[in-house]
Amino acid sequence: MSLLVTGLMLWVVIHLFPSICKNTRATIVEKIGLMPYKGLFAILILLSMVLIVIGWQSISPEDIYIPAAWGRYITFILVLLTFILFVAAKRKTNIKRVLRHPQLTGLVLWSIGHMFANEDNRSVILFTALGIWAILEIIMINKREGVWKKPEAVPMKSDVITVTGGFVLYAALIFAHPYITGIKLM
Repeated sequence: MSLLVTGLMLWVVIHLFPSICKNTRATIVEKIGLMPYKGLFAILILLSMVLIVIGWQSISPEDIYIPAAWGRYITFILVLLTFILFVAAKRKTNIKRVLRHPQLTGLVLWSIGHMFANEDNRSVILFTALGIWAILEIIMINKREGVWKKPEAVPMKSDVITVTGGFVLYAALIFAHPYITGIKLM
């Protein structure tokens, strides 16, 4: 369990570092340069992901609660919304007029959704930690960036493309999920 927790802690600290330690980050960038800083950031994120995966696999799952029978359907809906929001984060879309941080909001929905379907100890640790991190990240980014300036409206076509892209990624995930996690969804 310690590898999973270590990986999650590293993930959280590395991601929150630019917001919490702005001056320290600036000093590091000044000393080593922006590209080496980004490279170090990427390596540490990759390390955290490796620790999370190895930690996850090393834990024998033990049930903590019994999920509701309908929880699985809530998970499917929230994960679909997650993928739509992930696509929206990278495009000009009217969704960004409603949500300042669509990708992080999607991650919160993803975390909550998985809690409806996964009752084991390692799932609770993983999804709770990532959900809380995403909420903290939203708060810290908002604090760092100040008042939100909503983007201009874009044609509805952009939203249709975004939603379609979300559905395509969602379908790909349903197909790939057993290969990525070992858990069949259908």
